[in-house]
Amino acid sequence: MARTSRTVTQSGTKPSLKAATRQPPKVGDTIQLLRQQRQLSLEELSHMAGVSKSMLSQIERDKANPTIALVWRLANALGVEMQEILVGKGADEPAITVLGAHATPTMKGIDERCSLKILGPLDLAGHFEWYELSIEAGGELVSQPHAPGAREHLTVLHGTFEVEAGAGKQKLKHGETARYAGDQPHAIRNVGKGPAVGLLVVINP
Repeated sequence: MARTSRTVTQSGTKPSLKAATRQPPKVGDTIQLLRQQRQLSLEELSHMAGVSKSMLSQIERDKANPTIALVWRLANALGVEMQEILVGKGADEPAITVLGAHATPTMKGIDERCSLKILGPLDLAGHFEWYELSIEAGGELVSQPHAPGAREHLTVLHGTFEVEAGAGKQKLKHGETARYAGDQPHAIRNVGKGPAVGLLVVINP
């Protein structure tokens, strides 16, 4: 998911030029660093990824921009995720990365009474996911079965939830955690009189 940012300025002041002067990630530098860390020559990596040596050389020198398909092939050859190349992980990675509240992706339920803030990074999606779940009174989050062996863990931060999984049904209050199978139909409902908030963790094998 793309992240967006806005610069708010007062009337009569000049807007910050920081956003305008930002540069795209040094994809070539990252590929070269990863290749050298693995003690691979240009010829060896080009053969492993199915990319010509001349093209690989141009990419590393930022003389050519690789397509998504090329990045995918290089990532597979280097044994890393595509995101590691695209965001420059391992080259100039900061010690601490902060995602602003306004930039946290949020999904709304069908009835608009349920929302999920996606707290986990994209590269873990499908394996280990965690969300801030908010449901208004009377709302619910109904889910179809996930992958076989999937488990969910719901901790109540505020309010009251009811969890239904398979033939089981359990009411949860503040501070309690429910662990249940996510590979069967399941639902989370707000059975209280006010809003309810919880931390939802989904683990897929």
